[in-house]
Amino acid sequence: MAEEEEESELSDKQKVEIAKWFLLNSPPGEIQYVAKDVKSILNNDDLYKEAASEAFPYYNKSHLISIPMPNRSGDVLVTSFGELEGNAFLEPRTAQVAIVDHAKQVCTEVRPATDEELSSPYIEEFRCNLDAETLKYVEETYPKGFCSVYCVSGKDVEGPGADFELAVVISAARHSPQNFCNGSWCSIWDIEFKDEQQTVEVKGKMQVGAHYFEEGNVQLDAKHECKDATLFQAPEDCALAITSIIRHHETEYLASLEASYLNLPDSTFKDLRRKLPVTRTLFPWHNTLQFSLTRDISKELGIGK
Repeated sequence: MAEEEEESELSDKQKVEIAKWFLLNSPPGEIQYVAKDVKSILNNDDLYKEAASEAFPYYNKSHLISIPMPNRSGDVLVTSFGELEGNAFLEPRTAQVAIVDHAKQVCTEVRPATDEELSSPYIEEFRCNLDAETLKYVEETYPKGFCSVYCVSGKDVEGPGADFELAVVISAARHSPQNFCNGSWCSIWDIEFKDEQQTVEVKGKMQVGAHYFEEGNVQLDAKHECKDATLFQAPEDCALAITSIIRHHETEYLASLEASYLNLPDSTFKDLRRKLPVTRTLFPWHNTLQFSLTRDISKELGIGK
């Protein structure tokens, strides 16, 4: 008599890792739905809390989610550039610090930022001008977009003669689960101000995510990187030049995405078909109008005789 092999039970550590994988790979705007199912499957609050405590902070920061602050002074972007201790995130435009509950994706408390958490007046002039121009661009381009500018290094620089670095973060999302689709746009622009060379180097990373799940499951995850440069000028002029670079590259990338997907029926989908049909003759894609399905079917069935 053959012995049946017993399935090995997953360890708690394995269950937590699997739960984390599902949470981290949730499509844009859908982690709460995934979390509900994961919690139900685990059927163990301790294991779920362990997985969620590790997955949610990483997910929130990688997706650059925006969270409304309770005092109605705007939204805070959850990003590593503004991350402080104890789930606190700097909102530099309003000089506030928001305490975030990662699992619930809400802001629980707001306090004024300290002088140590803010940039020097010299750096702040560059940051504020760039933030103002970026905000104009985002409001024009992304209906539900948010942006913020952070000082990454050199925040204590008091005047000309030293290098410093800013980061522009742009996040936009459109969640419509009732229509079976969600999408997000994330872009991070690293801005290096080099005093000796009198140049500003701009490096960008863009990521587009989309999920359509009406009677199916189709996901898009596209990434693009680019770089550019401009002259080190006065804060107002630098802000205009940098924003112009960001606008140019993001517009160009969006146009390339749109063009590639418009060409799907003529290129990608056609390539997915086998080269020769059962008739062993090439299908004349350039002249499909010569065929009449109605005529051929009528002929085969003897209709209209």
